[in-house]
Amino acid sequence: MLRYQLTHPTILSALASAGHGSRVLISDGHYPHTTGANPAAERVYLNLTPDRLLVTEVLDALVTAVPIESATVMTPPPGTPEPEIFPAFRAALPHIPHLDTLDRPSFYAAARLPDTALVIATADRRTYANLLLTLGVRPD
Repeated sequence: MLRYQLTHPTILSALASAGHGSRVLISDGHYPHTTGANPAAERVYLNLTPDRLLVTEVLDALVTAVPIESATVMTPPPGTPEPEIFPAFRAALPHIPHLDTLDRPSFYAAARLPDTALVIATADRRTYANLLLTLGVRPD
């Protein structure tokens, strides 16, 4: 029996196939899931109804299952306040000293790279609730 909270078989399979440096995109309900990520990435659609599931709920499950080396967020245009979701990301990832930031076009470009192995689509309605995680190495 698994000792962590994540039990989704497709997500577990994709994570098992990924390795150090692979990326996982957890995207909000506004994200272009089909065109905004690596076409070869495994896609899991958890966007059943508005706000089910939330990006933060998916993140909470992932942190119990895999080591996360870094996290990148999509930033709003200059002069716009920091999105309300960013403190929740920091709280869920206390071992990461800072969130890396990319503007929208650069974030899409990063998510389209071949190292994005998994895209998890949520129905989170919060703006800028997109998170690109880089997998780390499991400690001994």
